Amino acid sequence: HTLNHSLFKSLLFFAVGSVYQQTHTRDMEKLGGLIRQMPQTAVLFLIGAIAIGGLPPLNGFISEFLIYTGFLNGIHTIGLTHSTLMILSLASLAFIGGLSLLTFTKTFGTVFLGNPRQVLDHPPTEVSLWMRAPQFFIVAIMFSIGFFPQFYFGITLQIIQSVVPVSGMINLETFTPMLTLMENVGRYSIVFLILLIAVFLIRNYFVKLRPALQNATWGCGYVAPNVHMQYTGKSYSKSLSKLLSFVVKENKKYMEIETTDIFPESRKHTSHYADFFENNIFEKATKLVLRGLNYFQFIQNGKVQMYIVYGIFFILLVFFGTLFNLI
Repeated sequence: HTLNHSLFKSLLFFAVGSVYQQTHTRDMEKLGGLIRQMPQTAVLFLIGAIAIGGLPPLNGFISEFLIYTGFLNGIHTIGLTHSTLMILSLASLAFIGGLSLLTFTKTFGTVFLGNPRQVLDHPPTEVSLWMRAPQFFIVAIMFSIGFFPQFYFGITLQIIQSVVPVSGMINLETFTPMLTLMENVGRYSIVFLILLIAVFLIRNYFVKLRPALQNATWGCGYVAPNVHMQYTGKSYSKSLSKLLSFVVKENKKYMEIETTDIFPESRKHTSHYADFFENNIFEKATKLVLRGLNYFQFIQNGKVQMYIVYGIFFILLVFFGTLFNLI
């Protein structure tokens, strides 16, 4: 699972770095339609999003499958208390998986689909091959794990066995059924990908037989729709935000449009989601720690002479500690 995370998260960071290099902004609400200018980067990001969402046939699905299998087996083999914890963990993992899918479909749709929401200073283009090559290499490893998980699973077990301090604590023979299961999952992943490609090719074949029609996207009844009427990342996740409003509170600043404003003037609307745990737990704990550290602020007084004294004191402390076997 750690290996898989190191792969698809690195891929996502590489892809996002490519987008930032071309657009020079980290505000995805200003982007849109980048799949036309950066098609390969868009596909690479989509592959990483599928993997982190735990969908087949990539390596993220193998990780999720192993964890789900462990939880399900644990429910039947241990006591009631532990079984309850396993069920709760299983539900939490499923919820987190759903959140990750929502997050990355939101990100991909906002950044790569639709139309540009803002005119950039420099039109973005596809990054160089040198920037894409590491991403292609990571994708190849991810697919190989998805197709041949038993190979990587066996290597991982051997590595763990070599670092476990107690000899024989991990017996490779006990994992033989799991290796067989992983091999079957890999075969099913290959079949799934073949079927997916076949459906895609058949669909493209029949689409090409029909005349191509191009129309404007439905603009919800507006006479002159523009790019600012597109779905934003915030509006895409609005339903989930309402569902979790007891944890994440939305702070909005805007001016209401009165019924008498027949021709209302332009106005600003800003919103920010305040994290309950961040504001009420982590931020207060951090302030408390900083308040305690301020009592030691006299140590860093900006005087070089005092820093030399600190160094001499530390050297003497180590010397006498070693001399009298205190350290």
